[in-house]
Amino acid sequence: MQQRKLGRHGLIVGAIGYGAMGTAIGYGPSDDKESIAAIRRAHELGVTHFDTARMYGWGEGEKLLGIALRPIRNQVTIATKFGLTESYAPDSRPETIRQVVDSSLRNLGVETIDLLYQHIPDPNIPIEDVVGVMQEFVQAGKVRYLGLSNSDEDTIRRASAVAPISVQQYQYSIFARDVEPLLPVLEELGIGLVAYSPLARGFLTGQVRSRDHYAADDFRQNLGWWAPGNFGKNMEIAEELTSLATAKGISLSQLALAWLLARKDYIVPIPGARNPQRVAENISAAELILTDTDLKRIDEIAPSGGVGGRIWEDQG
Repeated sequence: MQQRKLGRHGLIVGAIGYGAMGTAIGYGPSDDKESIAAIRRAHELGVTHFDTARMYGWGEGEKLLGIALRPIRNQVTIATKFGLTESYAPDSRPETIRQVVDSSLRNLGVETIDLLYQHIPDPNIPIEDVVGVMQEFVQAGKVRYLGLSNSDEDTIRRASAVAPISVQQYQYSIFARDVEPLLPVLEELGIGLVAYSPLARGFLTGQVRSRDHYAADDFRQNLGWWAPGNFGKNMEIAEELTSLATAKGISLSQLALAWLLARKDYIVPIPGARNPQRVAENISAAELILTDTDLKRIDEIAPSGGVGGRIWEDQG
């Protein structure tokens, strides 16, 4: 697989990574055995970067990923995140960061975390203090590279003034394009972009269903794209994109991933299929090249992304 640089500080990974959120939470029941098989299949096909977080099962997701990658630990990079309480409130207090990162090292069964993110900004703690603590782990040899997630321009600039920031993680897909105004900032500062939910929480897989088909604790129950007034419109967008993909002899998910790879050479999407066959399908997108005509047509179909919010909304 083609390699891509994330930032200016030496982090190099495969063009497509793997996001492990779904192996622990958010998308209905998962099978640990199949998840481990999917993770290892991803590596067999060239994936070298694997992403998790404390929030994914409050340590259970990290443990699963650690088990899956243990035989190939020296061949991959592992990212994890801190900064959320179990009620999903921000918490980047220095003492909490230290506790969580040490816990993540134990959960993953590693001596070093390759990429450490703050999961979301904490309005109560200056980012300078947060990055200062993160840098302590770099100096101690417990973390190699630093990243931010879901951050705005001011936060990114202030963080970069304290310590080298290699990656910004943000939701980015044909359906979710609000990170695009940040791209010039990332280019200016030499920061890579890891695109999470590159298949729009499943809308760009060709397998999407209405909210009624998902369990009550499924992450998609409260996303704006699935709201009753939006779902049908988004299905129409997905169907048009599927027609374009079919005409090219590829799947919708492959089209969506190839689109992201074509945006910038410092973007690495991290789809998270839990099925080894789906993993193989996604990874093959790394070899696809979309024409200018293809890219123009995608912009015509979804000029401003999906209809409705990409984030948690109250559907009550």
